[in-house]
Amino acid sequence: MAASADGGRQAPGAWASLPVSLEELCLGHTLPVGQTFRWVETREGAFTGVIGSRAYEMEQMEDSVRYRVVARGGGAEGASTASDESRSDPSIEDAEVLREYFQLRLKLADFVEHWSGRDERFRAIKGYYPGARLLRQDPVECLFSFVCSSNNNIARIHGMVNTLCRLYGTELRRPSEGLGQGEDEKLGEKLYTFPTLEQLSQCTEEALRANGFGYRAKFITGSVSALNAMPGGGENWLLSLRDVPYKEASAALTELPGVGPKVAACVCLFSLDKFEAIPVDTHVWRLVKEHYKPELQEKKSLTPKLMDLVERALIDRFARTPGGRTTCSSCPSSPSSRSGCRRSCRPRPRGRRRRRR
Repeated sequence: MAASADGGRQAPGAWASLPVSLEELCLGHTLPVGQTFRWVETREGAFTGVIGSRAYEMEQMEDSVRYRVVARGGGAEGASTASDESRSDPSIEDAEVLREYFQLRLKLADFVEHWSGRDERFRAIKGYYPGARLLRQDPVECLFSFVCSSNNNIARIHGMVNTLCRLYGTELRRPSEGLGQGEDEKLGEKLYTFPTLEQLSQCTEEALRANGFGYRAKFITGSVSALNAMPGGGENWLLSLRDVPYKEASAALTELPGVGPKVAACVCLFSLDKFEAIPVDTHVWRLVKEHYKPELQEKKSLTPKLMDLVERALIDRFARTPGGRTTCSSCPSSPSSRSGCRRSCRPRPRGRRRRRR
C-alpha cells in the first residue's frame, strides 16, 4: 500500500491531498481555459484528465486540492524515472507529477502582488479569478494540441486531441481491484496517454481527415516527419528548446508545418518555460487596444508586426512573466469564461454532504 502526499498510507485509487489554497491553485481557472485539452469537468469543481502515463481525478476543496490516480500506464510506459523511493512508493511520484505540472514551486501570490502594483485593471479584477496558474506540459503533447487549434474552438480542439489519444495513444489501466462504490462506471470511457512521436508516426493524412481533422491533418503528419528527422530525435529537440532564448525557440518552432507565431508562443509558454511568450489572438488584441494602446483602435487586422507590438506592450507593462499575466487578463474578456470560471472554482466544503441534483 502506497503513502499519501502527507505521509499516510494510501491504497490504489485512494484520495490524497495537495495542501494548496484556492488563491494559489483554482482548478476551474486553470484547466478548462485553453491551456490544455485533456481535462473534463465531471461534476462541479471536479476534473478528470491525463498527465503523462497517469489519469487523475481532482477536486477543489476549501483549503486544498484532493486527487487520486484512477488509471496508469503499465510496463515501460508507466515506469518511474524518479528515485528508488518513488519507484517502491508510486504515490510519492504521483504527487510530484502534479506539483511539476501546476508549477507549485512558484508562489502565485508574489506575482499577483507585483502585477497589481503595475496595473490598475488587474488590481480591480484579480479577486474574480484567483488561482489561475500556468501549466508546464509535455512539449510533444502541447505542440500537437495547438496545431489542432488553428481556426478552432476549445470544444473541437478537445475532441481532436482526444481522438489522437484514442487512435494512437496507450490505454491506461484502472486498478485491478477497481475504485469501489461504482466509481469505475462513473468515470465512463477509456483513458489514454497522449501518443509519443513514434506512435504518431503511424498516422496518415487520410486517416486523420477521415476522423475530422480537415486541413490540419497535413500539418500533423508534416510536423511528425520534420521532428523525426531531427538529429537526436524530435522529443529531445523539443526539450532542448527549454534551454535557448524565447525568440530562438519560437523561430525554430515556426519552421514546423502548421506552426505560426501564435501556436509557437503557446508551445513556448505552456511547455518550454518561456514566461515572456504571449500568444496574441483577437481576444488579447482587443484587450490591448481597449486598455493599453488606444492609439491602435483604428487598426482593423492583426498583422505580425502588430502582434510583436502587442507582445512588447504587455512585457513593458508587467515586466515579469507576462505570459502568466496573459492567462489572467484574457479570462474575463469573454462572458462565458466569466461565468464558467466562477462556477468551476467553488470549493467543496469539508465534512458537508453533496446534495443530489
